[in-house]
Amino acid sequence: MSDFAFLRFLTNGLLTEEERNDKETIIMLTEEVLHAQGMECDATIAKISESQLKEILEKVRQLRKKRKAQQADSTEILQQHYG
Repeated sequence: MSDFAFLRFLTNGLLTEEERNDKETIIMLTEEVLHAQGMECDATIAKISESQLKEILEKVRQLRKKRKAQQADSTEILQQHYG
């Protein structure tokens, strides 16, 4: 489903180079955001405005940033204990 959302992000020029290269993560997080908002079909994504699309992408970016920070923290803890 979120392949279509990713395509909308892409065609509207909303994605950074890094985000374009991390397609699978962006799709996975987009699915989480859309599910949390009760949007579960491509037809809904096709009809939302560009401003709503930007809001969704902003939430995806927040989740992505949070997960990267959590991964960095986990890596640091492992290095302290085993490095």
